[in-house]
Amino acid sequence: MHDPPANPINQILFWLLQGDPSIRWQVQRDLLDAPAEAYEAERRLVASQGWGARLLERQDPGGTWGGGLYSPKWISTTYTLLTLRFLGLPAENEQAQRGCQMLLDRGFYQDGGINYSTGTSKYSETCVTGMVLSILAHFHYPDPRLERLAEHLLRQQMPDGGWNCESYKGATHSSFHTTLSVLEGLHLYEQLDPPGKGALRQAQANGREFLLQHRLYRSHRTGEVVDDAMTRFAFPPRWRYDVLRALEYFAACRADRDPRLQDSLDLLVKKRLADGRWPAFRGMSGRTYFEMETPGEPGRWNTLRASRVLRWWGNLSK
Repeated sequence: MHDPPANPINQILFWLLQGDPSIRWQVQRDLLDAPAEAYEAERRLVASQGWGARLLERQDPGGTWGGGLYSPKWISTTYTLLTLRFLGLPAENEQAQRGCQMLLDRGFYQDGGINYSTGTSKYSETCVTGMVLSILAHFHYPDPRLERLAEHLLRQQMPDGGWNCESYKGATHSSFHTTLSVLEGLHLYEQLDPPGKGALRQAQANGREFLLQHRLYRSHRTGEVVDDAMTRFAFPPRWRYDVLRALEYFAACRADRDPRLQDSLDLLVKKRLADGRWPAFRGMSGRTYFEMETPGEPGRWNTLRASRVLRWWGNLSK
């Protein structure tokens, strides 16, 4: 084991590199500009070591997790694969591919979206469709129905530019939670180079404008914080929206450096601890297989995620 460096920034990088393989490979790619062969070798360890391996071990003989597709939260197939997406499990993983098949075959609905309600709703659930599309796209699941999912989401976009899973019940204002889940799904699907990329990009631009009009977490009418939970950065975020997760999306798609992001960036910096790291935050209540980090203690996930966002903000050409 090497001694930690004296430079504070290098000390944080050294600390990050002592973490789980899912942390290490993303640090190498996003903060150290390591060559692809180096970080991809580290990435392959996600399936055999640490958090990723522990989640893969929990797969049921039938191919699901937790015995269900969307529930029980947070140990179901949807939320386990969503977490494995965040960890960066390689796309070709056979267990993930089997889970993707379950999600699509058992959830694909007649309107082109995803519906796991077993007959209690005649409409697909927009937020779930966005999450499932993000999973299928991340794992490069080879099925033409992905295009149908994307088309369904484009049809669900609301006049204000965002999305709301309650639109069928009369909602007229988009939801932060649903909007971000859809944006993430459309962005990852776009990376597969599908047909109709122009429409995908325009829909995302309109969705980002909805978030920007709210400075990512404020009322567009009063300027007040919409929900204090948006200022706490739990990981994994599951379906919940927060400022850091939104900033990560803007960074991932190399969005324009809009001055309306500055408020959220200031909040992100304010959350930083005195030693330059970011704390882990308590997640949503529910069943979990295990906790990755201790709330209140310095967290590698949030330190990695925040560092990645701030690096993008200062270096848009990367």
